[in-house]
Amino acid sequence: MDYINLGRTGLKVSRLCLGCMTYGVPDRGKHPWTLDEAQSRPFIQKALELGINFFDTANAYSDGTSEEIVGRALKDFARRDEVVLATKVYMPLRDTPNIGGLSRKAIFNAIDESLQRLGTDYVDLYQIHRWDYATPIEETLEALHDVVKAGKARYIGASSMYAWQFAKALYTADRHGWTRFVSMQNHVNLLNREEEREMLPLCAAEGIGVIPWSPLARGRLTRDWDTASARSETDDFGRTLYGATEDADRRVVEAVARVAQARGVPRAQVALAWVAQKAEVTAPIIGASKPHHLDDAAAALELRLTEEEIAELEKPYVPHPVVGFS
Repeated sequence: MDYINLGRTGLKVSRLCLGCMTYGVPDRGKHPWTLDEAQSRPFIQKALELGINFFDTANAYSDGTSEEIVGRALKDFARRDEVVLATKVYMPLRDTPNIGGLSRKAIFNAIDESLQRLGTDYVDLYQIHRWDYATPIEETLEALHDVVKAGKARYIGASSMYAWQFAKALYTADRHGWTRFVSMQNHVNLLNREEEREMLPLCAAEGIGVIPWSPLARGRLTRDWDTASARSETDDFGRTLYGATEDADRRVVEAVARVAQARGVPRAQVALAWVAQKAEVTAPIIGASKPHHLDDAAAALELRLTEEEIAELEKPYVPHPVVGFS
């Protein structure tokens, strides 16, 4: 496993990040396809054995049980100072005022609750899950700055939003001398390349680490277009991300299949290699619910696509609606 600095920081992260939304109590939250604790632990252990030191979860995943499972597993299988642990704030865990969002009150409550569930004194990367239109960005940034200064987070990051919003946040932090976002967790894959327009160039210019979520388009790039999975049949959010340009998306999936067949490798390796080879990308966030998922992800880092293969994969793409920002 290779390691790379996260943006302009000195923090070293593996070229793959294990996304932990897959791990949680299945009947908690909106993810019935999640794996329970007994099923989850072998994947976290194997990720560590492969050299992955970067783990991403969120307070809202399975009503907080993802954080609990990940925290216990990392305590049992790893040294705390050798792993990079990331979580998020914004999504409400309960339908009541001040529980979700990015107000000072919400952030201070959320970080303490996340630390308790994770069983740690600090997180390495504390990320805002989405942009909060109801809270001034100044309030959010000062609160995050205070979280860092209190020693509860080492760095802060952001997730899917418009490039103008991220630019405003970076400028505002610089103007006030507050802690700056060091990473952007956004939606980048062969079925959604809209971030190439503004967000990825902004991150490159500002030295921001890019850790894309759903690099395999929730598995759609790994199977025939008309084939479903247990997750796709119950993934309400996933259905909002794809389908608006179905004919073009189908052609992209078929191109992945052709390149994979010619290379003699699984489709997942081709699709993930395309993301990992992008100059702006630090570490794709991978999900793993079957043993071969981690093996394919590790192998994808060794797969170097040619310019001709990349052109074939990208040719069918058409502009997509902006989705996933809420």
